[in-house]
Amino acid sequence: MSSEKRKKKKNKWPKIVGIAILLFILAGGAFAYNVWHSLNKSVTSMYTDLDRNSEKRTNELELTKQDPFSVLLLGVDERDGDSGRSDSMIVLTVNPELKSVKMLSIPRDTRTEIVGHGTTDKINHAYAFGGINMSMDTVEHFLDIPIDYFLEINMDGFKDIVDAVGGVNVQNNLDFTYDNVHFAKGTIKLNGEEALKYSRMRYEDPNGDFGRQERQRQIIQAVIKEGANISSLANYGDILDALSKNIKTNLAFDNMIDIQKNYRDASANVEQMTIKGQGTKMNGIYYYIVSEEEQQKVQTQLKDHLSMK
Repeated sequence: MSSEKRKKKKNKWPKIVGIAILLFILAGGAFAYNVWHSLNKSVTSMYTDLDRNSEKRTNELELTKQDPFSVLLLGVDERDGDSGRSDSMIVLTVNPELKSVKMLSIPRDTRTEIVGHGTTDKINHAYAFGGINMSMDTVEHFLDIPIDYFLEINMDGFKDIVDAVGGVNVQNNLDFTYDNVHFAKGTIKLNGEEALKYSRMRYEDPNGDFGRQERQRQIIQAVIKEGANISSLANYGDILDALSKNIKTNLAFDNMIDIQKNYRDASANVEQMTIKGQGTKMNGIYYYIVSEEEQQKVQTQLKDHLSMK
């Protein structure tokens, strides 16, 4: 296998769909008891307890009081004999008072301090060095906001999640072919395998990794939309099975119920954010360099959205 093909294989995006799918499924009244029982069982299998306290969170987060909160979404390429890397990182901030969600994609090659490792490196290397805790600490430091929760998804499980919701519809703005599949301009419906390939391509995109990030966010929102559809209730067993096999999170079942109850309106307004920078090579290694001015601008936007004083 050529080095280019190996590189492309590593460029899988984090088929992250978010725990919101589970919450939206609860919106339907049919099969309520079975859905509730199955949801509880699935969340228990996904739950990972983290022993950490964020220094950025000065006041205790109370979901019952509708405090704004943040989530780090990670897609991890786990291979035999390798701890894996978070090939893509997305931060969500949720503000119920503003009824909005901000979704920031952090380029995986972003050069920053790896908190707890004593090095400056690509931000996605934090996971390989120290797992989810180091990833959360590093992103907190980079954005200067608390990261309250995480969602980690196994790369290869994404296609199962898309198929479980019956496929997704996206508005494609770039005619391209990737891995023997042609993606025409316009509204297209994708199954799991197609969605995976649609969101991997970046080399033929004139916008490079930013174009890939946009397609990632398209798929995330499309999956959430399909998961919220009342017709998906008939497939809730497949959906929960796909999620429980491929997702890890520190969101407990009670947390999810509180979010479903107190934050649902925020999902109607999702704003996509990007962080601007410039690619460069240092000692032959490619990095994405974000200026201090740009970093502070993004930090301010997220702090305002989290109602941080």
